[in-house]
Amino acid sequence: MGRISLLLADFVLSFMWVCSGVLVRVIVFQHLGFGHSPLGEVIKTTFSVASMFFFAFLVKITRGGAYNPLTVLADSISGDFNYFLYCVGARIPAQVVGSIIGVKFLIDTIPEVGQGPRLNVDIHQGALTEGLLTFAIVTISLGLATKIRENFFMKTWISSLSKLTLHILGSDLTGGCMNPASVMGWAYARGDHITKEHFFVYWLAPIEATILAVWTFKLLVPPAKEDNAALKRKSD
Repeated sequence: MGRISLLLADFVLSFMWVCSGVLVRVIVFQHLGFGHSPLGEVIKTTFSVASMFFFAFLVKITRGGAYNPLTVLADSISGDFNYFLYCVGARIPAQVVGSIIGVKFLIDTIPEVGQGPRLNVDIHQGALTEGLLTFAIVTISLGLATKIRENFFMKTWISSLSKLTLHILGSDLTGGCMNPASVMGWAYARGDHITKEHFFVYWLAPIEATILAVWTFKLLVPPAKEDNAALKRKSD
């Protein structure tokens, strides 16, 4: 996929990702009328998992499109320096812009959507929370990509449940976002995107955790190697 097409895919997926979470809540709690009952939460979880499968399919058909800067960063660390610059200088900004426009669209069309995730603890606890959550999800994603890369359903199922679990664990503290672009969209709408709290909790801590997770995974898990017989068959 060309680099311009990839940027467009990042923009569109980020726009859609921001909207999807809000639309799931609106559909379940308002239009279907379940409210915040246990059954409503189960239905919401089901819709959320289905949404993640849909986005995983979109990532696959766009051949690498992404809606999370941490995914792009984790991939770029292992690539060459030019690709790293392309990701940091173009792909991540495209995701941020897509998220900002997505939030603006939501606020203009559904005014009751609220104001997005907020930091409910002090800055140090918030940074530690987002860092640990990010480290966990990046490590899980790397493990899935290494061990069951060809099994789309199983990989997406495990990844979806992991993200939902980690989101629930951090939702009362930081929102459990693990996605700086999405948080940036809501913070920009509120006007607090340039605050120290936003930068440290939702950008610096997740980025550091991503880099640490990639380095730790490389250190502890050797790259997959094909056995000699497979290599011999390929050479024949």
